[in-house]
Amino acid sequence: MNFYIDPAFYVFLAVAIVPAAILGFSGRRIKYYGLAASLAFLLLLFGENLEGMLAFVAFIAIACAVTFWELSSWRSGQKALWKYRLALAAVIAPLVVYKIGAVFDQNLMGFLGISYITFKAIQVIIEIRDDLIEDMNFTDYLYFLVFFTPFTSGPIDRSRRFTEDANRRYTASEYADLLARGIMLLLVGAVYQKVLGTVFHHYFTPAPLGDGPWWQELGAQVKDAYMYGFYLFFDFAGYSLMAMGASYCFGIKTPRNFRAPFLALDVRDFWDRWHMTLSTWLRDFVFMRAVKSATRRKLFKDRLQTACAGYMANFMLMGAWHGLTVDYLVYGAYYGVLMGATDVYQKKSSFHKKHKKKKWYKVLQWFVTINLVMLGMAIFSGQMHTVIGGLTNG
Repeated sequence: MNFYIDPAFYVFLAVAIVPAAILGFSGRRIKYYGLAASLAFLLLLFGENLEGMLAFVAFIAIACAVTFWELSSWRSGQKALWKYRLALAAVIAPLVVYKIGAVFDQNLMGFLGISYITFKAIQVIIEIRDDLIEDMNFTDYLYFLVFFTPFTSGPIDRSRRFTEDANRRYTASEYADLLARGIMLLLVGAVYQKVLGTVFHHYFTPAPLGDGPWWQELGAQVKDAYMYGFYLFFDFAGYSLMAMGASYCFGIKTPRNFRAPFLALDVRDFWDRWHMTLSTWLRDFVFMRAVKSATRRKLFKDRLQTACAGYMANFMLMGAWHGLTVDYLVYGAYYGVLMGATDVYQKKSSFHKKHKKKKWYKVLQWFVTINLVMLGMAIFSGQMHTVIGGLTNG
């Protein structure tokens, strides 16, 4: 059973929400019921996929073992960098094996949701090392990893925020507000994904360049890039809204993932609005650490060059996370270059500094940004690969 796709999921979700609502309205914690419900939903998710279920169980066992091993070492004052690195490598390894195996059409160590649960496990290990997590209950950690509503497609939550919600006892009025908002988010998300996403996907018809007039062929390619961009937004944002809505019903205020991304005035603004939980995760755990390490080692002559290198590392990792294919890696490199170029332009250009608050300039910025974003969508979808392949074969 696929979450947010199969009709049966919504039936099971409606039934599962009833006990959660009873607990919420009565002022009791929903955590233990939520954990049991999550494990039940994951059984439905994996269904007859025994290989996927075994890989998932193996990942949970590895993550729990190395995380609490590191935590016990840190609490006892026996901090060792090698333990931290070993723990980090242990939770990253299954995802790496899976991504490499996918290149050769092999499903090794893979299961639905491996990418998002890996990010959550990494976050906990890093924050233990940073002394941001000094103690963690096993039940809280397990619940954080297996909470079913964002399991397959995000949003990516943070453990300390999640645990605070999970252990909270809401008043009847507080839970009523959460439940109402949750149901509304579920409905809006369904409209996004089932209606608007379907409409835009219908008009996404990628094809190599034909023999028609160049302006007509170019227009068709631009149309497809825009249709895919809008389809991806409504489909993904719809899933995210439904995941948020279901989370609210279980007393967990899963963070927002999209905020009007197509109104962005530059690509940095776009990534502050698009898949926000991924972009902030990468910012906190990749970009900032890469910049800090490069600055400490004086690898570049100034902060701007260091930031540009950090952007490239950040977005190349993002591309590889989506998949080790040419399209995804080029997509990551594309945004790495764009982010660096934007930073250089905005900090070095007197023209930008002089006009950045003027309305005509903001409109121009938006127009350039939306087209750069849609070109990125064409790369991500494989449309550019198809076009280039057609030109080469022609």
